[in-house]
Amino acid sequence: MQSKRLAVMLAAMLLTANLSLAQQLPSKSEIMEQMVLTNRYFMNKWPDPGQNVITNKERPSNLWTRAVYYEGLMELYALHPDKAYYDYAVSWGEAHQWGLRNDVETRHADNHCAGQTYIMLHQIEPKPERIRDIQASIDGMMDSYKIDDWDWIDALQMAMPVFAQLTSLTGDKKYSERMYQMYMDTKVRQGLFNETDNLWWRDSDFLPPYQEPNGNDCYWSRGNGWVVAAMVRTLEYLPQDDPHRYEYVQMLQRMLKATLTLQRTDGFWNVSLHDPTHYEGKETSGTALFLYGMAWGVNNGLLEKDVYMPAITKAWNAIAKESIHDNGYLGYLQGTGKEPKDGQPVTYTSKPDFEDYGLGCFLLAASQVYHLVD
Repeated sequence: MQSKRLAVMLAAMLLTANLSLAQQLPSKSEIMEQMVLTNRYFMNKWPDPGQNVITNKERPSNLWTRAVYYEGLMELYALHPDKAYYDYAVSWGEAHQWGLRNDVETRHADNHCAGQTYIMLHQIEPKPERIRDIQASIDGMMDSYKIDDWDWIDALQMAMPVFAQLTSLTGDKKYSERMYQMYMDTKVRQGLFNETDNLWWRDSDFLPPYQEPNGNDCYWSRGNGWVVAAMVRTLEYLPQDDPHRYEYVQMLQRMLKATLTLQRTDGFWNVSLHDPTHYEGKETSGTALFLYGMAWGVNNGLLEKDVYMPAITKAWNAIAKESIHDNGYLGYLQGTGKEPKDGQPVTYTSKPDFEDYGLGCFLLAASQVYHLVD
């Protein structure tokens, strides 16, 4: 009898110890503090939203990296409607006269990314000039039968949400139908999606027989993260009765199920999803994008909370505790590129060629984790 009582006591002690070791998400106020901190760092560094960005060359600030930041800023503004955030975004649009990089004739998805924020700002305060160029550019694409523009997977995040937004804004399904055709061209005809692994090759350069050093296929973390974000943001804007909605839901579910098992024990994802030894280490942007998708999926009832919450919690705590500097700078951020070797080395103190898209990814993820904490 005494030995049985002792066994019960030991079991209770072990359970208590395991519960104390289990990670938990912080409070909403703590999440908001980190969103505000990281964003303040960036706004202080770039007080003029229209200032050109200079790295290896000079570029206008309506390029894709900055546009992704503004996606995140708009999510922060939705949760914390500080007029300074709205004014900062509007000043960015006005600095470029609500135009696109390479003008309305462009068909390039990177150049369309700014349109996501232009449309969001138009929905807050309708002004025709805000959507004039982005709608004209998309309409110009639709005047042709060409649908093979998106030949790299990052393009899905940059441009798909714009088509969904225009469908929602105008009620015209021609935009969502063309989006579906272009998406399916990337997925099926170009063959960038692997139906077996439920992950995407970044572009045709990485199709088999290309291999990582360990002999596996190359699935770049942030590239697949962009597709996750594309599905989330497309589903956010797409009408509920869209006939292709299930395709995007299923894609999100398949990808996140595949990435769930690839998470590192510390909560991050490696830059190479199937070769953890190829430039192994913590990386913030891909991790934030997977976190964004998982948290959004749970919030919207598309993913099982019990299954995904441990991964969500680990990923959030990893970024919050290990990536964010005291001044709001984000560490462990891989620079621009298209594969694991680009932008290396990635460390706590390394400086990528562009910081803006990483913050955008973090703010998108944080906004959904914020909604998750109730």
